[in-house]
Amino acid sequence: MSTEEMAQQTETPTKSAKVDVASMTREELTAYLESLGEKRFRAEQVFAWIHERHAASFDAMTNLSKDLRKKLTQEAFLPSFATERIQTSAKDGTKKYLFKTLDGEFVESVRMIYKHGITVCISSQIGCRMGCKFCASTLGGLVRSLTAGEMAEQIYRIEEDTGERVSNVVIMGMGEPFDNYEALLRFLTLITDEKGHHLSRRQITVSTCGIVPKIRAFADADTGVTLALSLHASNDAMRREIMPVAAAYDLKSVVDACRYYFEKTGRRVTFEYALIGGVNDTDWAVSELSALFKGFPCHLNVIPVNPVTETGMKAPDREGVERFLKALEKAGIHATVRREMGRDIDGACGQLRGRVTHQIP
Repeated sequence: MSTEEMAQQTETPTKSAKVDVASMTREELTAYLESLGEKRFRAEQVFAWIHERHAASFDAMTNLSKDLRKKLTQEAFLPSFATERIQTSAKDGTKKYLFKTLDGEFVESVRMIYKHGITVCISSQIGCRMGCKFCASTLGGLVRSLTAGEMAEQIYRIEEDTGERVSNVVIMGMGEPFDNYEALLRFLTLITDEKGHHLSRRQITVSTCGIVPKIRAFADADTGVTLALSLHASNDAMRREIMPVAAAYDLKSVVDACRYYFEKTGRRVTFEYALIGGVNDTDWAVSELSALFKGFPCHLNVIPVNPVTETGMKAPDREGVERFLKALEKAGIHATVRREMGRDIDGACGQLRGRVTHQIP
């Protein structure tokens, strides 16, 4: 790949004349620095500064020569985020981050503390064009996709803020990861590189609303990560009502693609089910889910939907959630209720960004 091609693949709107080295794989970074007349070992140093030490500028890379740092500053850039706002839950310590990008847009990320470690939920796009009715991310539409470096930057800024290493990453924030497919694959390569952050692939989950061709392509890519499918309905009519993507891909084709993912990778698929009171929490919904999952060793993650005033949707009460879970268990569906986190800090995807950009009052 030429330097020009790398620049095209990794550019952001305001830095198109410069090269985004944070989105380059180690091999690409080596080729780029060699094109500048540098030795191969310099690539290892720069890669480690970005993905292990979380350098926010080239000047911070103190074991590089001044001439190289100057050259990189002139010809390349790092997608460093400014922290616009941090909201911390008084209930569970969850932190909601709003970062400002180099081109003045806003990106949301969430840090959650579990018994098994620290999980960070990152965004793959600024806004979203999928139009799911229960999600605040879609209210302003899609602004642009994030680069691989910007996806990683969310993790690095959160680690710098807290001083604690992230053990699990879910790409489940703003945006549809498979609508930004090439950057997603590049991000997975970067974040798991042994010379960088070296996050285990088994500790990564990618969530999709159900873009069938990309699910199958992702299975063939065999990245080793967990796939989560945003299901949220038990039949096509209901799914089309709350998720416009269902008009393109019916439930059978979506679940068949998930079965294919399991067969190709051996990784159990998680189905995310945002529980909406009076919509998808009925007994007949349980019966339909039972038929849909027959013979499929999957897991249903029940998520009482975070209330978003603009959508008019809300979760059933606690008794309703427990009643639904018991019905699932009786039907033989392996399911758990996701721990509710961040409700007091605009926890739903897109809420905080929407309030800052005045898309949400």
